[in-house]
Amino acid sequence: MAKAKTGTVFYCQNCGHESSKWLGQCPACKEWNSMVEERVGGRSAFPGRTGAAGVGVRGAARPASLSEVSIREDERMSTHMAELDRVLGGGIVPGSLTLVGGDPGIGKSTLLLQVCRHMAADGRKVLYISGEESLRQIKIRANRLGEFSDNLKLLCETNLEVIGDVIRNMMPDMAVVDSIQTMYHEEVSSAPGSVSQVRESTNLLLQLAKGLGVSVFIVGHVTKEGTVAGPRVLEHMVDTVLYFEGDRHASYRILRGVKNRFGSTDEIGVFEMKEEGLVEVPNPSEFMLSGKPEGASGSVVSCSMEGTRPMLLEIQALVCRSSFGIPRRQAIGTDFNRVNLLMAVLEKRLGVQMSDCDAYVNLAGGLRIQEPAIDLGIAMAVVSSFRNRVIDDRLIAFGEVGLSGEVRGVSMAQQRLAEAAKLGFTTCVMPRVDSERIRPAEGIKVIGVQNVRDAIDLI
Repeated sequence: MAKAKTGTVFYCQNCGHESSKWLGQCPACKEWNSMVEERVGGRSAFPGRTGAAGVGVRGAARPASLSEVSIREDERMSTHMAELDRVLGGGIVPGSLTLVGGDPGIGKSTLLLQVCRHMAADGRKVLYISGEESLRQIKIRANRLGEFSDNLKLLCETNLEVIGDVIRNMMPDMAVVDSIQTMYHEEVSSAPGSVSQVRESTNLLLQLAKGLGVSVFIVGHVTKEGTVAGPRVLEHMVDTVLYFEGDRHASYRILRGVKNRFGSTDEIGVFEMKEEGLVEVPNPSEFMLSGKPEGASGSVVSCSMEGTRPMLLEIQALVCRSSFGIPRRQAIGTDFNRVNLLMAVLEKRLGVQMSDCDAYVNLAGGLRIQEPAIDLGIAMAVVSSFRNRVIDDRLIAFGEVGLSGEVRGVSMAQQRLAEAAKLGFTTCVMPRVDSERIRPAEGIKVIGVQNVRDAIDLI
């Protein structure tokens, strides 16, 4: 076998494309200035054909037919955290590789340590591998979370050869690697956290997970753009990608699945950070509406769907006269261009002249929602603040607004109405096409509107 030459290659940080020379634009993903230089050693980190444990395999593989493959729902392992199980699709799948990303201090390590605690209490063998903290630091955090079973083992190591040997010898049901940017492989000459190291480290962990049936969780740091640091190919290799969102100074956290080979990517989990760790929020709508002002103009409650879960949220708007030639527009928690579009619709279709006004739109609580179903709520909040008219506190509005001013139907209107009725709302403004198809809910009046003018006339 010919030996590979020692030299340098250029990798795209976005997609992992390899090139022998530097290019201004990646030919694969068309990203500019994403090529970085990496040294390659004389030997590959994974020479030849490798098996599940990273050891060379010479046996022939046998293909299987679909009828020979069995699927059992009881194979999933529950984390005893309903919000996390919801995002994962029902629990942890044996042999899966999951990437958890988020800002520093958001609670990634705390959440995974809590999962390890519950799994160890169930009698499962759990291995927590930390490359950033010492055993003493992990112990200090663990003391805040409660009692831990001896089934949980701790390992402070960054050498993947040593980690692989420990996993093969221990054969845990679950392993946590915190974090992938600190791990290194001895046969890769680049520094830890580089494109080559992250890719090869994830490759080895993937082989261990699939071959030994060990569920592996990887913690990944994020860049200033909010994506996991390192090559984009990292997200392609793993089975599940979870992102922790929320302001680190706020009490709540949102766990969102952006990729899931074993379930839906639309579900979210809501947690509240307390002294004893992350606590589940079973009713996020009530949590998000806590502290809503009464009798204030520019405040409207709307409803967004996160997977199969309806979530009520408060939309706040502030419109005031501008003292400058160019008015200022700002949107927090939703798309800025979408807010400008809705204000243009209000000016054109309703004659509401706001061209000389500053406008600020905020989703209370720090949520980030892109669903167009909150268009009607934003439009009503903007007009309410502009005319200084108070909207009934027990009114909820949702619907998509088109460029002609029409209010278009939204998905799962029945679930949104049921959630509003459960929290005591008495009036629901929704698209007329949806109001004609749903079943009425007890204690709440449904008003169907065909265009945005019908909704604004209610103010």
